[in-house]
Amino acid sequence: MLVYEDGSQDGTLGGGCVEAEVKRRALGLLAESRPEVCTFQLDSDYGWDDGLICGGRMKIVVEPVKGRETAEYFRRLNEIIERGEGCTETLVYDGEASGLAAPTALLFDREGRLLVGIRHGGEAPARVAEQLRPLADRPRAYAAGGVAYLPVLSRCRLVLVGGGHVGKAVADLAADLEFDVWIVDDRAEFASEERFPRAQRRISGPIDRVLPDLEITRDTYCLIVTRGHSHDQEALFHLVSRRARYVGLIGSKRKIKMIFENLAAEGISSEALAKVYAPLGINIGSQTVPEIAVSICAELIAHRNLGHVPGR
Repeated sequence: MLVYEDGSQDGTLGGGCVEAEVKRRALGLLAESRPEVCTFQLDSDYGWDDGLICGGRMKIVVEPVKGRETAEYFRRLNEIIERGEGCTETLVYDGEASGLAAPTALLFDREGRLLVGIRHGGEAPARVAEQLRPLADRPRAYAAGGVAYLPVLSRCRLVLVGGGHVGKAVADLAADLEFDVWIVDDRAEFASEERFPRAQRRISGPIDRVLPDLEITRDTYCLIVTRGHSHDQEALFHLVSRRARYVGLIGSKRKIKMIFENLAAEGISSEALAKVYAPLGINIGSQTVPEIAVSICAELIAHRNLGHVPGR
């Protein structure tokens, strides 16, 4: 939650008395240019009136954004989020448990290298660095030894080859699921901004010219949902041996078997073909295009969050 000097705010901590008290303290600390770790006991003073009857404690780090150090920290954090690269914020909130000054903030890149910090000694304390979990494991927020670890997961790119009915339905849903959507279609009208207003990139051109030079990263998911057998085969030929995290092909088992046999005859290895997810989607008995999109996106979520698709 951001609190401004005029008393306005962006974001929320859930409303109620705790938020009002945090805001009051934040305004005071902003005037003093002083950070603080605020602790709230969710008892009769703060809990019951707001329905927080579960009890427990909340620790809130209040950090005035003043001066070069804090401005640089949040500038770097914002850049990483905008680029979708992934990082981990660490916040020391308990000085006694951690043996470190509280509050202290450290920002690590996706490889675990320290980028910048607030009130740190220039290097990451070993006890903090040792608890970093690889972003490749897509960890959720966790705490250890008085330090909160707040992973910002890298955004995954979804390359959709085919802008037809299924491609459009998947693209619309995938954008809400925080995939960066790229559309590839040999027909300009099926890769237009009007049809895919939320796509990061829209690429129109022959598949055999577009795909060989298309950037494929380790965070790229590729879905082949073109309008025909030959286009699907051509797209898979150019994507199957790239370093994409996931490659999926729509179609019946018979069609997929034929495509795999044809690509094997063209020299594509059985190991590469075995990694292709086909047919696409988790079996939910899909009948309509929206249902098919849900089943496909469910598979993408499972693979992104778990590293595999259960049952496959």
